[in-house]
Amino acid sequence: MPSTAPALAFREFPDAASAASALAGNVARTLRAALASRAAASLVVSGGRSPIGFFHELRDVPLEWARVTLTLADERWVDASSDASNEHLVREHLLQGRAAAARFVGLKSAAASARAALPEREGALRDVLAGADMLVLGMGDDGHIASLFPQAAGLAEAMDLSKPAALVAIDPPHAPHARISLNLPALLNARASSLLIQGAAKRAVLERACAPGASEDLPIGAFARAARVPLNVYWSA
Repeated sequence: MPSTAPALAFREFPDAASAASALAGNVARTLRAALASRAAASLVVSGGRSPIGFFHELRDVPLEWARVTLTLADERWVDASSDASNEHLVREHLLQGRAAAARFVGLKSAAASARAALPEREGALRDVLAGADMLVLGMGDDGHIASLFPQAAGLAEAMDLSKPAALVAIDPPHAPHARISLNLPALLNARASSLLIQGAAKRAVLERACAPGASEDLPIGAFARAARVPLNVYWSA
């Protein structure tokens, strides 16, 4: 991994199960440290199929889960019962066992659209937007993180570092469903952050995004360059 993005801390694993186990251990240690100094801790996770193994590793970790607030980096604007819902995924795979005691704050609401829901959901997530204790990201083959998709309408505002930490409504150009997502300042506010990826193709995207003179059109590159804390990359073959 080239040393062009000093905010990256790269860790390699032989398989996805090893990466998931190591990431779960790191997240648990981070949350325990936060709970040792404050009344509550917060964890932001990403959806998709990639983190399921990590969820299974994390959910039975001994932790004061009742003092942990859990939310999502982004959500599809679908009902929480839908198989396309990240909330549905988290409830099925993470909010089980010991982790069932965690306080979950979803992004989807009864509002007619993601944009209409922004003020109310921002109020519900005020503390998380100000700085989660741990952020766990995934990354698409196009370099998107959360629902910050390249070439999406509204992406420039969502990536604008001069804006306050907030939620944004996004309509991806090449993916189904309207989305609600943390903007880049909100993602960067996390006190610790990790990226879980697998395979040579995604590693190549990450390296290209973080290379000298890389285009600004890959959100993962913009995140890595602006990060104030190291982005711990958990990569498996």
